[in-house]
Amino acid sequence: MTDFRLDGLAPEVAIDLLSDMIRVRVFEERCAELYADAKIRGFLHLYIGEEAVAAGVMNALTPDDNVLCTYRDHGHALLRGVPAESIMAEMFGRSSGCSGGRGGSMHLFDADHRFYGGNAIVGGHLPLAVGLALADSMQQRAAVTVCFFGEGAMAEGEFHESLNLAALWNLPVLFCCENNRYAMGTSLESSESQVDLALKAAAYSIPSWAVDGMDVLDVARATRRATQMILGGGGPVFIEFQTYRFRAHSMFDPDLYRSADEIDRWKLRDPITNLTDWLVTHELAGRSQIDEMWEQARSETERAVSAADAGPLEPLDGLFDHVVAALGPASTAASSATSSAGGVS
Repeated sequence: MTDFRLDGLAPEVAIDLLSDMIRVRVFEERCAELYADAKIRGFLHLYIGEEAVAAGVMNALTPDDNVLCTYRDHGHALLRGVPAESIMAEMFGRSSGCSGGRGGSMHLFDADHRFYGGNAIVGGHLPLAVGLALADSMQQRAAVTVCFFGEGAMAEGEFHESLNLAALWNLPVLFCCENNRYAMGTSLESSESQVDLALKAAAYSIPSWAVDGMDVLDVARATRRATQMILGGGGPVFIEFQTYRFRAHSMFDPDLYRSADEIDRWKLRDPITNLTDWLVTHELAGRSQIDEMWEQARSETERAVSAADAGPLEPLDGLFDHVVAALGPASTAASSATSSAGGVS
């Protein structure tokens, strides 16, 4: 069992974090069932095993902060406050979904919660995070932009460009690397010449350190420390959260690149099971209280499934909506002037 430490966190925070992880675990397990039933189609990347990272990070944020993540995004969206009904409807392809049913599992988006994806291109959202942070800096908003990405993104050019600019411009970005050790089917050791990822990020003169991503209390503490540094004018911070996904990369993945023994060893570090046992052992929570968390999570998820099932499909006459930007009065006038002058648009 993990030797958890409160170290400045109230017991109530630990209980809340357990509840958050349970909500994600129940939602994800139900999604796997719905995919098997062809209710959810396309790609589906589950977060089972990694819940401590999203739970611990989100707990340290404020509603004014920005959040971006990868296509493994359901748990992040849920804990950011995006309603479960809106998320599930999106995964069902319903127009009542948070992206109008057009994005599906990999492209969850909710500007009201400052949740900017759900991004499918590996590393493609890191420059977006820098842009959001630059906007906040220019407008003197006291906010942090949190960018989640996998260790595979650290081999992409966008990673280096983004960290370099964030450091040069002293931008309020928290780079959260969810190192689950496999970029799709490629192990970290097979893709990175430098496997100390915090050391790699530190090359850009950014405060960087590694955290046990299976310990939600460590994750929460590290994130609070990082956001305080950033909001204090310290510029960007990089944290490597060392975690592990219990499921395959996606529902299409046969998962032949790692052994069953390896997966079983990591399951012994299940962040939900271990925190549950620790809270009960230290008499900070009772089994009945924790059972109630599971029941509430199941009820929340089933309500979301029912709402998604009843949600409307997008009408055919909306097929071309959002494909081409509508021209405003200024753009229309400029276009007309160009045409009358014989210009080519």
